[in-house]
This record gives sequence, structure tokens and C-alpha cells, in this order.
Amino acid sequence: MAITMATIIEKEQIPDYKLVPAFVDKSEQWEKEMQYAARLGNEFKGKTTITFETTQGPRSVTTTVWSVTHNFIQLKGGLNIPLNSVIDIHF
Repeated sequence: MAITMATIIEKEQIPDYKLVPAFVDKSEQWEKEMQYAARLGNEFKGKTTITFETTQGPRSVTTTVWSVTHNFIQLKGGLNIPLNSVIDIHF
């Protein structure tokens, strides 16, 4: 995992940002890893730190992943992060 300098935000602030594709699209890799994160969150209430790209630069949020689709990470409260915006994750 690469170390990325990002501003830490609260999950509720995600809608305040315009998410854009990361410089390198690792959607397939993230989809597989986020399946683990969803299991961690649903079965063990574990949190995952997700760093994603926005028009204002990288942002990080530590939250529970509820589910993963082919294109999005789904968080509690109906929030979604596009997989192609993800820069890094940490369990």
C-alpha cells in the first residue's frame, strides 16, 4: 500500500466533495479488497480507512464498509464512494 498524504474528514462530509477518478484506476484490486472490508465491518464491526481523490485533493475517511458493488463502496447512511476514486485503503 502506498502512503498518501490526505486530509482526514468525517463520513458525513463526503457529500461536500466532488469525487473524481484517481490517477491510477485500481478498481478491480479495490473491489476484491473491499469485499474483505465489508466482511470485517458487518461481522466484526471493524473499520476501514479509505483514501479517495476529490477535486480538492485526496481525502481519507475511517468508516464501516457495508457492501461493495462492481463500481461503488457503500457506506452507512446511503453514502457511496466510486471504486475508481480510491487511492488507498487500510484495515
